[in-house]
Amino acid sequence: MTENSKVILAVLDGLNYQTARDCMGHLQALCAEGTGCLYKLQSELPSMSRPLYECLLTGVKPVHSGVVHNKVVRLSRCQSIFSLARAQGRVTAASAYHWVSELYNHAPFDLVQDRIVNDESKNIQHGVFYQWDDYPDEAVIADGEMLRRRYNPDFLLIHPMNIDDTGHHFGVDSAQYRNKTRSVDIYLSYYLQDWLDAGYQVIITADHGMNNDGTHGGILECERAVPCYVFGSAFSKKADVSFPQTAMCGLVCELLGLEHQKELPQGVLHD
Repeated sequence: MTENSKVILAVLDGLNYQTARDCMGHLQALCAEGTGCLYKLQSELPSMSRPLYECLLTGVKPVHSGVVHNKVVRLSRCQSIFSLARAQGRVTAASAYHWVSELYNHAPFDLVQDRIVNDESKNIQHGVFYQWDDYPDEAVIADGEMLRRRYNPDFLLIHPMNIDDTGHHFGVDSAQYRNKTRSVDIYLSYYLQDWLDAGYQVIITADHGMNNDGTHGGILECERAVPCYVFGSAFSKKADVSFPQTAMCGLVCELLGLEHQKELPQGVLHD
């Protein structure tokens, strides 16, 4: 088990690997300097949002979790990063789409009751949740930074939705989709160095990609190939490493120093 670290996991909804590589200039610059490393992951199936939130945060494939489509509205039945962290005395927080709240805090989502959360008994103890796909990414990331500064969480999830929303309107091979990705790269640049200076290990990934039909869910490369950027002193930054999306949960748990039985990727962390 690694030394205890704090972790920020940013899930950029609907971001295709190639678009991230081509358009996220700040993140690519940090990788070129050796501060970070970009890995290519393959999303589990179906390449849909709610099933893959559950996959990323529990390490369980959709076919095994039972969250097999976006209309499965219930609490998760699996151990998650949030539940493991809370049970072991860590502070959890999320600035995220309301489906995350439905999986780990309360279902169905009640806009008035569940939007702003400060409750140490919940899996996500401090949260700002939204239910609008066009809720600005800049606001989601700023909400996450507010939670970080105010509550100093051990684990913080930041989950903006506009790249996915834009892809649904214009498709993956569009100026709008690429430009939205460039915008998120800029928003992340506002805070990323502060996160690293505060001792956080930072992972920036996506749930799934996007196709030219403005949808996702199947097996096309553009739908399944997603980026995984890692930044921080705990990472080996070895370029020849590969690991499945199901290992994200175990990776975060290991960084947090949690007791867990989740799948752990090999070679991603320093020996």
